[in-house]
Amino acid sequence: MGSTPGDAPAEALSMAESSDAPVSWGPDVVRTRYWHALEDGRVQCDVCPRACRLREGQRGLCFVRANLDGQVVLTTYGRSSGFCVDPIEKKPLNHFLPGTPVLSFGTAGCNLACKFCQNWDISKSREFDTLADRASPQVLVRAAQALGCRSVAFTYNDPVIFLEYAVDVARACREHGIRSVAVTAGYVCDEPRREFFAHMDAANVDLKGFTERFYRKLTGAHLQPVLDTLRYLRHETSVWFEITTLLIPGENDSDAELEAMTAWVADNLGPDVPMHFTAFHPDWKMTDIPPTPPETLARARCIALRNGLRYVYTGNVRDEEGDSTYCHECGRRLIGRDWYVITDWSLTADGRCPDCGTACAGVFEARPGTWGARRLPVRLAAFA
Repeated sequence: MGSTPGDAPAEALSMAESSDAPVSWGPDVVRTRYWHALEDGRVQCDVCPRACRLREGQRGLCFVRANLDGQVVLTTYGRSSGFCVDPIEKKPLNHFLPGTPVLSFGTAGCNLACKFCQNWDISKSREFDTLADRASPQVLVRAAQALGCRSVAFTYNDPVIFLEYAVDVARACREHGIRSVAVTAGYVCDEPRREFFAHMDAANVDLKGFTERFYRKLTGAHLQPVLDTLRYLRHETSVWFEITTLLIPGENDSDAELEAMTAWVADNLGPDVPMHFTAFHPDWKMTDIPPTPPETLARARCIALRNGLRYVYTGNVRDEEGDSTYCHECGRRLIGRDWYVITDWSLTADGRCPDCGTACAGVFEARPGTWGARRLPVRLAAFA
């Protein structure tokens, strides 16, 4: 059984209806707050704008939230599709504790239906076999400490759908001086948005395109809630955040769309929010689209810089210039990068350009970390 998502396209609706995993009480199932009962006996999930309306036993399009005994529950608390120590730059975050390792994990499911999903084996999963690892918030803290991780990242699939678990992990991390990072599409309603980001220290938000047509056609969602999340982060929180846009040939890479997007970011969020333009590779339901040419990323970067953004990066291609951080005042290279490896560090101890003294926006320490490009899979059972 599946849900009837509010205002979802036909493909997104059919994906929801295909989910028939049974729902029953167990150690991975917890009660939630963001829902309300409907007059017809269904319950409506209020975590994201999809507003899935669920009969008893039905799951939302996200797969992990369901109607059990007349209430919306989270069915994957403490379960993960895998843990890995990554470079923080892989999230991507270039201005948040550069060079440090981050303990990364996700669960299963997603509240978007992106046809171009690059993590579809996790985000589109409807199988509990995907959730092979278990970890309480306390075990995650012990693992992060033992592995030397400065932060924990909720990634691979969108953490707003497992909000209760993510918040508990973030609380436990904060008690021990470990930062929390959200990698999210920002598709979330106002009240849960406020609770979720109150516990985050940093975020990377996927701004997948800049037209309603793109969002409706290729993600089964809407643009405006994502813009609302970005404005909220900038104007009502202290969360450090960066933006990523995956450029898909012929879909969201026109000069007009890039001009409109980057001008909006500059006008509404300010020039200091870093933007990452990353290369698409054929995947999931868009295998007929060619990979993004490096020239497209360079063009997007030029447009963003011309529109006043100070920190613009290219990703999923090897481009040392596009990976590196420069002083927006005098042009001095402040942080050199080759993929995820820091090759040069010229910031002063207080995060300024050594030539002109201009501050570089971000969360920096006197020296960068030395994790490099390593990716270390981890089994949490060792820390339980």
